Amino acid sequence: MHSLDGRYSIVYNGEIYNYRELRGLLAAHGRTFRTDSDTEVLLACWAQWGAACLARLRGMFAFAVFDHAALTVTCARDAFGIKPLFYCFDGGGFSFASEMPALLAVAPIRPAIDQQSAYDYLVWGRYDDRPQTFIDGIQHLLPGHVLALSLQDRRAVDPVRWWWPSIEERDDLTFSQAAEELREKFLDNVRLHLRSDVAVGAALSGGLDSSAVVCAMRYVEPDMPIHTFSYVARQSGFDEEPWADMVNHHVRAIPHKVVVSPAEIAGDLEDMMRAQGEPFGSTSIYAQYRVYRAAREQGITVVLDGQGADELLAGYHGYPSGYLSSLLRRRRYWEALRFLHFWSRWPGRGRRRAILELGSVLVPSRLSGMAWWAIGRRREPRWLRADILRESGVSLVPPVFGECEEESDRRCLAGALRTALTRVGLRSLLRHGDRNSMRWSVESRVPFLTNDIAEFLLTLPESYLLSEKGETKSVFRAAMRGIVPVRIIERRDKIGFQTPQAEWLAANAGDVRNWVLACNVLPFINETEAVSEVERVLGSPNRASSEAWRLVNFSKWACMQ
Repeated sequence: MHSLDGRYSIVYNGEIYNYRELRGLLAAHGRTFRTDSDTEVLLACWAQWGAACLARLRGMFAFAVFDHAALTVTCARDAFGIKPLFYCFDGGGFSFASEMPALLAVAPIRPAIDQQSAYDYLVWGRYDDRPQTFIDGIQHLLPGHVLALSLQDRRAVDPVRWWWPSIEERDDLTFSQAAEELREKFLDNVRLHLRSDVAVGAALSGGLDSSAVVCAMRYVEPDMPIHTFSYVARQSGFDEEPWADMVNHHVRAIPHKVVVSPAEIAGDLEDMMRAQGEPFGSTSIYAQYRVYRAAREQGITVVLDGQGADELLAGYHGYPSGYLSSLLRRRRYWEALRFLHFWSRWPGRGRRRAILELGSVLVPSRLSGMAWWAIGRRREPRWLRADILRESGVSLVPPVFGECEEESDRRCLAGALRTALTRVGLRSLLRHGDRNSMRWSVESRVPFLTNDIAEFLLTLPESYLLSEKGETKSVFRAAMRGIVPVRIIERRDKIGFQTPQAEWLAANAGDVRNWVLACNVLPFINETEAVSEVERVLGSPNRASSEAWRLVNFSKWACMQ
């Protein structure tokens, strides 16, 4: 789209949910409009405020603006990286796209695999947490960053961060006041995310986050039909069907359930791999892939999702090492021990896990390699030809995550959440969701992830998020009373989208072996030892299978390139 005066042109992927409010503000500045689209509003925002407009946007976006007068191209990505943006400098040219295959199609020569990314994924399970992709020379524009390029001198400025939320603690809100304000912000977010000219549904697991989204949809729209889509793992320890049923009954939803057999993933896995574009951490995202397919089959092309709440609200197990670090740095030793006692009593935790969390705080980061060794992780597993990687300049140092930054000296939990939102953790989850939903032409919206709600939550007292009794998402649970069923609010377990990965691998053992054996294009992998590692897992479905899965996934992906 081009601006009215012809100065700016934009290509854009995403949704700006507050575009109507921005349109009114721009009209007051004298801007006129030809359409009712958010694209035109975004273009007018850029013309009015330049890059300063980014902080005003509530939505998900990746876009590029060409300034015909200044001869510059500026690429921008939303604060959390909900929408993808890849780019490449090659042969004096600059290419950018929403998907990697587009860049591969215009590359002068076929790029090689990025060996550092390959090693970090295969050995440590690390991916999507830095600019480099699995393809050498192709990079992600990181979340919350802009990249400017001058066409006059073909000079690119390094990407610049446009969003970095403060974690400085505010002390002007009681717990009850914070819960009330959070309630209003969340309901307003859901209201904005429901703006659509097509039917809107929701992904429902039965956990607090997705349940809150569905119940909030009913709260703000009492009469709208709500279609929910749930993955059901019947006769397994992962089944949340009763919880989803409770929410569906509460809001009078139209439920749709997905039940998956091991044979189905074998038939769909290659298609999902192509959709993802790069290797991923586990088969758990197949449940999500099928949920979006079910939505498409029912004619629902916009789906709300609870992604991001765990990273905003100290979910999962609560990021206890961050909270402990804050207490210890404030010399509140008794409170730290008391917190660990209560925290350990929640399901899935226990005293052993509590001791490990305390140890992670007390052990210096320079000894992290010993910690990896203690839990059986080796920087040079037998199936790896480490000498080849070293000759290529690959670093074999284990990653260090979760250190309390200097800026967050006494706010280590808030700092850990900010890291999870912007650096490590959420990025890969959002990639999975975007690729899985777009594979079926379904738009996945994530109402937890807006700048304003993140900036609000990251400045609250840490005990509002993770309580002194070990309760995760404490302030949000309080905020949702009267909207979400009490039994959901008081759930103490955390399951999420989980699939019986080891059983699936074993049930499809023949295909899995062939995938590893068929790929002989990876000189840094000892094929015989790699097959042996996979065989050990296939022969014992109860064995932890994350490393074997990564070998299978990476081998299959590499053969597809």
